[in-house]
Amino acid sequence: MAGTNPRAARIAALIQRVVASSIEHELHDKRLSSITVTEVRVTNDLQIAKIYWTQLGHEGHEDGERKRAQQALDQAKGHLRTLVGHKAGLRLTPQLQFVFDEVPGEAHEIEDILAMAKKRDEDLARARATAHYAGDADPYKHDDESEDEDLNDEEYSSDEE
Repeated sequence: MAGTNPRAARIAALIQRVVASSIEHELHDKRLSSITVTEVRVTNDLQIAKIYWTQLGHEGHEDGERKRAQQALDQAKGHLRTLVGHKAGLRLTPQLQFVFDEVPGEAHEIEDILAMAKKRDEDLARARATAHYAGDADPYKHDDESEDEDLNDEEYSSDEE
C-alpha cells in the first residue's frame, strides 16, 4: 500500500486533506456532519484510494447514522473525485472507496477492559493489605532451624538414659 511507495504516500496525504476539507466546507449534507477521515491508503499504481472514516454518533443510533453517512459518501464520491483530480493535478485520478474505520470503536472497548482490570487490581491490593496468613507467616523449614531441632533432640535422648 502507501508504505512502500513514497509518491503514493504523498498522494494519500493530499487526498486526505482534500476530502476532509471538502466534507467540512463544500458538502452541505447533514449526514456528514460528524464524519472524520482517519486515514487514506493509495495503491502503488495510484488506481484506488481507500478512505477510512469514522463517526461520532449518538448513543444507540450509531448503526443508522453510519448507514446514512455511507450513503451520503457514496453519493458524493464523484464530486469528491473531481475535487481530488483538480487539486492533485494527476493524469489519472484514483477511484475513491470509503471504508468505515472500526479501530476507534475497538479502542474504546479495549479502554473499558483495561479500566475493569485496573479496578480489579485495586480491589485485590486492598484485600491484600488487610489479609493475614492462615498459619505461620513462613511455613518452610530453614537450615538454621533444623540444627536447633537436632540439638534439642540430643538433649531429650540424653535425659531419657
